[in-house]
Amino acid sequence: MINNTSKNKIKRIAESIALQYDQKITPLENILKEEGLEVFYDSYGKGTFDGMTFYDDGQFYIHINTDCGNRIDSPRGRFTLAHELGHYIIDSHRIGLMQGMLEAHASKTNKAQFSEIEREADYFASCLLMPEERFKTDIFRKKFNFELISALSIQYAVSVTSCAFRFAQIGSHPIMIIYGENGIIKWRYYSDDFPYKYVLNNPKIPSSFVMGEYFNNINLNEISKTSQIWAVDCFDYVKNEDSNKKFYEHCITHKGSALSIIWED
Repeated sequence: MINNTSKNKIKRIAESIALQYDQKITPLENILKEEGLEVFYDSYGKGTFDGMTFYDDGQFYIHINTDCGNRIDSPRGRFTLAHELGHYIIDSHRIGLMQGMLEAHASKTNKAQFSEIEREADYFASCLLMPEERFKTDIFRKKFNFELISALSIQYAVSVTSCAFRFAQIGSHPIMIIYGENGIIKWRYYSDDFPYKYVLNNPKIPSSFVMGEYFNNINLNEISKTSQIWAVDCFDYVKNEDSNKKFYEHCITHKGSALSIIWED
């Protein structure tokens, strides 16, 4: 059995590594070199896995699946590699792999992680790629909108999804993130202080969301836009006095899937 590692410890380890380097984009290749780790970028088939870490004959090996868009310099590839580094650097994961208590397993990026081991590796990756000290400096006194997330994702060489997750964790403005496929909510994540936790008609996305409009008219062109929405039309447990409360939703769609970031002005 693998013992859970506290978030504070994971954060401390990951960010101490990132802050050794005086550059915003964490140089993962330098970390690999210092640790003496070999990484193999190869074709392992679509829909299989993004990354996998093996221990064999006294050596660790990381395999990255290029068929899922994990190029060495792509945001997805960088997050996948940082996730796999988490399996190597977090003590309980590394020891578990070495002793056979934790078998090599498929890691998938941008999916809801139900395994505590995978959630820990995701959190490690977020802290390694977007250390709190730097990230908070970059958002200090800045008004929240989608453009802020988009700009930060470029600065840190991460995906919009990863950047939005990090903002929800440590940002200066409460947000909710929703990911859906074919009209169904696959997962949602929100800041601790976001005022609503439940979406109407869950798991079906309501048509009152921009995401809902897209799924109801799937033949429309792909979109990336910000629109105003109303709390009473989108969330459960809205008080009568809050029936006129408005929010903003930025929705990005791609081939039957959609990501929405929601915030109150």
